[in-house]
Amino acid sequence: MLLNIQGHDTYCYTGGKPFNPVLPTAVFIHGAQCDHSVWILQTRYFAHHGFGVLAVDLPGHGRSKGTALTSIEAMADWLLALLDAANVRQATLIGHSMGSLIALEATFQAPERVAALALIGTAYPMKVSDALLDAAKNDEQKAIDMVNIWSHSSIAQKPSSPGPGFYVMGGSLRLKQRISAINPAQVFYKDFFACNAYANGERAAQSVKCPTLFLLGKQDIMTPPKTTAILTEAIPHGKVLKIDYSGHELMAEQPDAVLDALFSFAAR
Repeated sequence: MLLNIQGHDTYCYTGGKPFNPVLPTAVFIHGAQCDHSVWILQTRYFAHHGFGVLAVDLPGHGRSKGTALTSIEAMADWLLALLDAANVRQATLIGHSMGSLIALEATFQAPERVAALALIGTAYPMKVSDALLDAAKNDEQKAIDMVNIWSHSSIAQKPSSPGPGFYVMGGSLRLKQRISAINPAQVFYKDFFACNAYANGERAAQSVKCPTLFLLGKQDIMTPPKTTAILTEAIPHGKVLKIDYSGHELMAEQPDAVLDALFSFAAR
């Protein structure tokens, strides 16, 4: 589905069914150098089990036009404009990594628009090392390789991967390379810059009143579970669920566990 947001065509994957704003809405927000496709399994299930689904491509990512935004606050404002364009009064926001910060900030900016909040592979502050920032700015393929290695647990490379016939690390690599190919304007660097600079996370978390889920990979070294402490302490009513045999790319490494956790939370 295409929507015009802030003057640019924006793509939202709707899970294989026409979007119906009358249904409870679940909005899925991807992380850095990614697009809606990271949510394929989860979004299709939601769409065929009672939800209206909007899996967004952020500006400059995937099929969405425009320039990649350079702050989490601007991305949150963009997300709220998307809800307006889709005629959605209130939604469950589900964000991964950078997307989790966008969802958190959108909840801070407009708490009445958020029915529930799911933060996957999250951390605050979400600091990015100088080496990775430099690579993202000056040698994007090197940055892609670094992130791809750090984002997966060892199970991704074994035949026992939960997606038979699907090479988890290879899929992640090709997606990030595709984002670079279709938009050479340093999307990765802009995404990492926004994550690194975001300073409103604790204040935003302290304001959260809606049901909240923290979904974390036990083997995540990009955003280790311990780095969520500021957020989990600020949202004491939040439920924390840690998934074993998973790094940062939870949705691909443990797709069924992520789906089960998200759907039971959203459909509560």
